[in-house]
Amino acid sequence: MSPAFRAMDVEPRAKGILLEPFVHQVGGHSCVLRFNETTLCKPLVPREHQFYETLPAEMRKFTPQYKGVVSVRFEEDEDRNLCLIAYPLKGDHGTMDSVDNSDCEPKSKLLRWTNKKHHVLETEKIPKDWVRQHRKEEKMKSHKLEEEFEWLKKSEVLYYSVEKKGNVSSQLKHYNPWSMKCHQQQLQRMKENAKHRNQYKFILLENLTSRYEVPCVLDLKMGTRQHGDDASEEKAANQIRKCQQSTSAVIGVRVCGMQVRGVQVYQAGSGQLMFMNKYHGRKLSVQGFKEALFQFFHNGRYLRRELLGPVLRKLTELKSVLERQESYRFYSSSLLVIYDGKERPEVALDSDAEDLEDLSEESADESAGAYAYKPIGTSSVDVRMIDFAHTTCRLYGEDSVVHEGQDAGYIFGLQSLIDIVTEISEESGE
Repeated sequence: MSPAFRAMDVEPRAKGILLEPFVHQVGGHSCVLRFNETTLCKPLVPREHQFYETLPAEMRKFTPQYKGVVSVRFEEDEDRNLCLIAYPLKGDHGTMDSVDNSDCEPKSKLLRWTNKKHHVLETEKIPKDWVRQHRKEEKMKSHKLEEEFEWLKKSEVLYYSVEKKGNVSSQLKHYNPWSMKCHQQQLQRMKENAKHRNQYKFILLENLTSRYEVPCVLDLKMGTRQHGDDASEEKAANQIRKCQQSTSAVIGVRVCGMQVRGVQVYQAGSGQLMFMNKYHGRKLSVQGFKEALFQFFHNGRYLRRELLGPVLRKLTELKSVLERQESYRFYSSSLLVIYDGKERPEVALDSDAEDLEDLSEESADESAGAYAYKPIGTSSVDVRMIDFAHTTCRLYGEDSVVHEGQDAGYIFGLQSLIDIVTEISEESGE
């Protein structure tokens, strides 16, 4: 058994941190959890852990920052709600101390809150009939939500209308069916194993969406091959089939998910959220892939052209970096593209300084054509590699296969992506 999965010692009397679903998770099978505003938590896979601890310095700007390891347990609160709680490992005082936990929910605080709720019910002497009716209604509501969630999990593309007033981020919290699906599966796995084992190592990683108010995230599965060298014949055949039946074989990249906080796209003009999962992404043709990228950078009124140049520069730089990495293979790795979908003030492209002062939001809405207006100010966009559970390199001494040269399949996918984004830019009059 790998050392990563042996029983581990937890720091005695340590305060636990309640882990929450990460509502911006776009794809993947592994459950990603929110540790705090700037940090995420996911199950430790020895190979991925090794990658983060040994990755070349020039690749660090293209991967999430690695922040350490914690122990995670499956627990129940006093209302029998299922929870995942993170604790520092014994002797590893720095891991959780060095991470900003100011907005975390300690387990002790969670239990105090549930105790307080019971206390209120007792002191206010609410009639038992009301309590029974309330519980019945809540149970019916819960069943209805479960039925709706089961339907959502089967839908490959979803659209939601959101209110322009209020916090868009809070409206997104329960919309992402993919992140909730992964969270439920992780809870179920740990619940089933709880009698035999209830300590797991999780790694802490940078939350790449934390600096965006309304994160728009595109998850792209990169490369012409997805199976690792250690895959069984059945697993390898299955992954090869998926590549052959999707754009992976043709252009070395396919859509794995899209959303405004994971797999959603924020349609600013129409006030919509759009979610696309990996099953729809596998069905796309090359033209369909291009249209999906166009849709990702389009806010419902105009193409966010100011994002295309920065994306192209980052993709080109990443390609140059990977061309210098000897023997690395990033099988089944993904590439995230992230930007802020928050609506911004707009100005007419041909406006002068005086016109800009008088331009109101109403006039922009009334007269804006497809490309008549552009947003004021600059927008940041991020490009990062994630998911390294099947990454290999000659530095990993235990690997039975050692590759030579660069990862041609991944680099081919990057070049295809560069070409397609360039085409979108040129066709839109950039």
